[in-house]
Amino acid sequence: MEPLVRLDDVVKSFGAVSAVAGITASIEPGRVTGLVGADGAGKTTLLRLMAGLLKPDAGRVAAVAEMGYMPQRFGLYEDLTVAENLSLYADLRGLAPADRAGAFARLLAFSGLGGFEARLAGKLSGGMKQKLGLACALVATPRLLLLDEPSVGVDPVSRRELWRMVHQLAGEGVGVVWSTAYLDEAERCHGVLLLDQGRLVYGGPPKALTERVAGRSFAVRGGHDRRAVQAAARRLPGIADALIQGAAVRLVTAAGAAPPSSADLGAPEAVVEPVAPRFEDAFIALLDRNAGPPPVLPDIVHHPRPRAGAVVEAAGLVRRFGDFTAVDHVGFTVAPGEIFGLLGPNGAGKSTTFRMLCGLMEPTSGTARVAGIDLATAAPEAKQRLGYMSQKFSLYPDLSVRQNLDFFAGVYGLAGRRRREVSAAMLEVFGLAPLADTDAGQLPLGFKQRLALAAAILHGPDILFLDEPTSGVDPLVRREFWGHINAMAADGVAVLVTTHFLDEAEYCDRIGIVYKGRLIALGSPDEIKAGQATPERPDPTLEDAFVALVETADREVPS
Repeated sequence: MEPLVRLDDVVKSFGAVSAVAGITASIEPGRVTGLVGADGAGKTTLLRLMAGLLKPDAGRVAAVAEMGYMPQRFGLYEDLTVAENLSLYADLRGLAPADRAGAFARLLAFSGLGGFEARLAGKLSGGMKQKLGLACALVATPRLLLLDEPSVGVDPVSRRELWRMVHQLAGEGVGVVWSTAYLDEAERCHGVLLLDQGRLVYGGPPKALTERVAGRSFAVRGGHDRRAVQAAARRLPGIADALIQGAAVRLVTAAGAAPPSSADLGAPEAVVEPVAPRFEDAFIALLDRNAGPPPVLPDIVHHPRPRAGAVVEAAGLVRRFGDFTAVDHVGFTVAPGEIFGLLGPNGAGKSTTFRMLCGLMEPTSGTARVAGIDLATAAPEAKQRLGYMSQKFSLYPDLSVRQNLDFFAGVYGLAGRRRREVSAAMLEVFGLAPLADTDAGQLPLGFKQRLALAAAILHGPDILFLDEPTSGVDPLVRREFWGHINAMAADGVAVLVTTHFLDEAEYCDRIGIVYKGRLIALGSPDEIKAGQATPERPDPTLEDAFVALVETADREVPS
């Protein structure tokens, strides 16, 4: 069968930056091909070359004309309805009027958007927007479908739906290219193209790459402080990766290296046992990026913090918008040094709960306290005790990195020598010094997130709120980011984080799952997984548990 795309020694540069460096590959019909790599690896450039939106500097790209393309920021018109968006794309693709009713009915059924035809695209949840974007790309049935990170910001339930839709298309003979920074998604593909700094470093089935690290993956369980063990492992030679996974610490050794003993890790009572390798283990080992020693909180923002009691308290929080109840009697506490994850599908009420606890929104009823201060009566005082990193990049794009840090230092009341010292420390700790005079809007996504986190903690807060801080960033940046979060938790900072990436939720001490405004689960990641174990699924993943809880809630309280 003829390939849908042929890439022959393709090269594309932007100035001195080599975005694609001599790639040769092909895309086959009826298969989902994952385009995988760290930020800046060349994924988007390669997709744009396949789509004919860029011309290669050298080499040859041959692709079928019948294609659909969904870019990273899909061009939905938010002030048009679902039906009007479909009609617009039908016009753009030249779909005959006589064929539209049948095509639209098929796409609405396929995407699960039937009944939402009159809703404005801007009023859809993140997952529904992505489904509408995919439907628009399929208005004229393509032979090739190019998707650039379609699941960024999409909750696990909607992500499973997107994958169901894509595999259904592949089953009908469509060739799909799915670009992603989420490595669990790569395992769902028939084949992957793994890029690094513009080069193709692996092409083939994900399972074959995973098998390369067989015998090199281990879990450290029991009798230890998991953050201390992770930090100790990162200092050892022969460790390619160390990350927290529930109550355990997952290790990947370098090729030829023996696993560390529990004594090496400073946890003599712990057990180091082999586990099945994952694609993510192979990805990290192949790129060979030694993370080095764990980050530490700069001394300039360190100060003694309480180590007992609750520093965040939500008690019976309710928030209504007219007749709609966005948050329905949600309650939990967070202790000093604890990392608490707030999870839920798009539109579940997570961000509304977050905003009430940050003092950005008043509850309809209930109480929100931080550091013992009631936000209803002393919000300005409370806000000085917390740091907040919003879901969308909220710094000033036309100010430089240094100017943004100086500005936010001033907002938090830092002045003179201390202001200069804090800004300098943040530039150093977050690796931003070489970009200090670059406008924030020009930074790559990973560096934008570093800057946003630096601005949120430069005043040494006791509580840190992080709203989807690593959405869309690659696994290398995600590890670095969580290194900083763990350093802050070790210093006694209470951390609240929302995420749609459930492997990341394993890093939390406890998690709460919110659905339809209610808290439907609360506990450690391992407790929540154990609570959803069944004879058919004795060892569920956190995503399995999340979906099961949502499905149970739907049966108990149907929409």
